[in-house]
Amino acid sequence: MTKACGVDFGTSNSTVGWLGQSAGGGGAAHSLLALEDGKATLPSVVFFNADDDEVRYGRAALADYLAGYEGRLMRSLKSLLGTSLMDGQTEVAGRSLPFRLLLAQFIGELKRRAESQAGRRFEHAVFGRPVFFIDDNPQADRLAEDTLAEVARSVGFREVAFQYEPIAAAFDYESTIAREELVLIVDIGGGTSDFSLVRLGPERAGKPERRDDILATGGVHIGGTDFDKYLSLAAAMPLLGYRGLLRSGAEIPSSYYFNLATWHTINQAYTRKSIAQLEDLVRDASEPGPLRRLQGLIDERAGHWLAMQVEGAKIGLSSEETVVLDLDRLRPPEKLVVTRPRFEEAIGPLPDSIDATVLRLLADAGVTASAVDTVFFTGGSSGVGLLRARVGALVPDARKVEGDLFGSIGAGLALDARRKFG
Repeated sequence: MTKACGVDFGTSNSTVGWLGQSAGGGGAAHSLLALEDGKATLPSVVFFNADDDEVRYGRAALADYLAGYEGRLMRSLKSLLGTSLMDGQTEVAGRSLPFRLLLAQFIGELKRRAESQAGRRFEHAVFGRPVFFIDDNPQADRLAEDTLAEVARSVGFREVAFQYEPIAAAFDYESTIAREELVLIVDIGGGTSDFSLVRLGPERAGKPERRDDILATGGVHIGGTDFDKYLSLAAAMPLLGYRGLLRSGAEIPSSYYFNLATWHTINQAYTRKSIAQLEDLVRDASEPGPLRRLQGLIDERAGHWLAMQVEGAKIGLSSEETVVLDLDRLRPPEKLVVTRPRFEEAIGPLPDSIDATVLRLLADAGVTASAVDTVFFTGGSSGVGLLRARVGALVPDARKVEGDLFGSIGAGLALDARRKFG
């Protein structure tokens, strides 16, 4: 059994992979460890339950929040890496909590649950990382990786290595094929879209060094949380006064709506300063009704609830043409109809950036589209039909394969952990 694990700390969901003993005892079988309720994924969510004075994680955290317990919900923690917010803090139960400590609490919980399932301690780990934590800023990108490594070591990982997430997904796909292929790995996750062009095959799989098999990598800081944000701004935030006017003719400041539409800034709408300023805006609004609805949402600390409804619409539109959201916590309640064309219009130019990244990847590799044998999709947001169709159209002759949207990276990291640490 390998002594190391692979950790996919995701913007929306996290997994841990490990090459444990196979069921028959005759060798190693890579698998994802069950982290919550028998499921391999642990939503990257922390809830500080003030009523019960305890910290909850994953689905349990979301359940407490939706049940109406008093407390503080934090999500999309990975999005803080490489930003100035990472050195800041937030208020929890009247106390200041540094974001670094919050990140360490979640990574430590991942480690604890993985070790409990594996029945052993993990002191070595390969962490997945996006091709770019931060676009066009190498210094911030390096800072993000260094911060994650420091946090991982602080919770007991003695040795930490990193692997690009799409390369990890490539290793997972490679374990399933019988001949050599040139594969475009498309990993569209919660916070980033990452791509790799890799030569894969059974004869290559055992090589300790795979650098020559990686023709090119690329990425852009666009992912599922961005799709949530733009859908929220287009469909939900107008119900709360977004783009409404003050009596002076000026537009209502958009900061409230952008904070509520962005997972890792929702709590900024709940500060005393923000609430006091909103009170003044209600008095000055030409139509105060939507702003009063916004006040009610903030008073109930229901920003994450609204974001979850919008995220649910996005997910539903991957398979349905129309989704109806029952926004029963708004006052007055509202039934919001969201269509796939409206969603695709809302995310606007984001698919163009993804297209451009893939075309640049092919150019960097010196490879024509016709040379690509397979497109391998992974990452939860690769289920968005528009994105899949757009990427597929760039390499029309390639076979399209869907991996485990939430598990391929963790499984591939487990394979890489065995290579790196034995």
